[in-house]
Amino acid sequence: MRLSRYFLPVLKETPSEASIVSHRLMLRAGMIKQEQAGIYSWLPLGFKVLQRLQQIVHEEQQRAGHIPLLMPTLQPAELWKESGRYDAYGAEMLRIKDRHDRDMLYGPTNEEMITDIFRQNIASYRDLPLTLYHIQWKFRDEIRPRFGVMRGREFLMKDGYNFDIDMDAALHAYNRHLVTYLRTYERMGLQAIPMRADGGPIGGDYTHEFLVLADTGESEVFYDSEITDLKFGDREIDFDSVDECRAVLEEFTSRYARTDETHDEALFNEIPEERRRTARGIEVGQIFYFGTKYSEAMGATVQNAAGENVPVHMGSHGIGVSRLLGAIIEASHDDKGIIWPEGVTPFHAGIVNLRQGDAEADAACEGLYKALRAKGLDPLYDDRDERAGAKFATMDLIGLPWRITVGPRGLKNGVVELTSRKTGESTEMAPEAAVEEIAKIYAGVL
Repeated sequence: MRLSRYFLPVLKETPSEASIVSHRLMLRAGMIKQEQAGIYSWLPLGFKVLQRLQQIVHEEQQRAGHIPLLMPTLQPAELWKESGRYDAYGAEMLRIKDRHDRDMLYGPTNEEMITDIFRQNIASYRDLPLTLYHIQWKFRDEIRPRFGVMRGREFLMKDGYNFDIDMDAALHAYNRHLVTYLRTYERMGLQAIPMRADGGPIGGDYTHEFLVLADTGESEVFYDSEITDLKFGDREIDFDSVDECRAVLEEFTSRYARTDETHDEALFNEIPEERRRTARGIEVGQIFYFGTKYSEAMGATVQNAAGENVPVHMGSHGIGVSRLLGAIIEASHDDKGIIWPEGVTPFHAGIVNLRQGDAEADAACEGLYKALRAKGLDPLYDDRDERAGAKFATMDLIGLPWRITVGPRGLKNGVVELTSRKTGESTEMAPEAAVEEIAKIYAGVL
């Protein structure tokens, strides 16, 4: 993309309503525009990152054998009345009536609707196990929306639902989801720690939240410092293997890590003092096993091997996709702007022309732009007739991981400058070498 043809409404001043780093930088970088408290338009740059995150989530869900679908944002109230949650959910649920005076709601989650889909189509244990998921907009009418996309009213969420014949099979689905989430977050450049959590309005005795450590986190967390040394890496997992998935769960949950809601001071004090840590955390996902809570209430049964009709065991598993943008920025920024991890960056590299209109510089930038695109990469070429300082400031603000700087002085020596946004280190090299270096970096990411 050429920046002169792109829509990137960056701001020089920090908006007064933004109180945390991610909100400030998303507004300044032209990623979002607030339409109402807690409701945002996603502008092109923000939307590109949102799409990258969705792609990673889809890939990892389907790697584990989970099946995508798409459910509507508006739901009939009858399903929620059937489960008993319509009145119990509280004021966060936006309740409305259609023109025929039927009770409707803007879905905050989809347990009821997916259970209804299941019960109308599955009748035998032979069709299990089954996990369905979607990525869809949700609405929860927060009493005090704040912190930009971190605590909005409308948000994009991946929510998945497993259906299994018994508790053992459902707990395997729980463990499988924990594994997929670990891989998903690491691909996004995040370390998200699974922590024992509270079931809340969704319910369930088995539940873990995934939290990213950040000073602006809404939760106080307590953990054993050894857990931050754990990495999932590029290991391959057989998702059908109960033992393999359980082993990963135990590896990542055997050390103490809890939110303030479930913190146990006595257990925490058993950890050697030098390893005890307290911090703030941002929740970016949660997994639940809640047994037959919804299937019994809504009559979602299957015939087992003995010919008996039994309620299926269920769980739900969510990732806050839009919230993840804020979490990534909170975890990866400096005083100049955002620092995107390679796996989620909106553009893979920026090209800065220091002398727009200079025939040699223009030709070199065009060559780099075409060469990067030929490698399957998506560069952003700053071809504006602007001062060099303004171009550098824009690139630093929007946080692309790599920048290629092209100017007449370097071209006289046959070189351009390749700069890492994360470290600030620059290296002079031939234009062709810069293209090859960036292609090599992304070969292990894309």
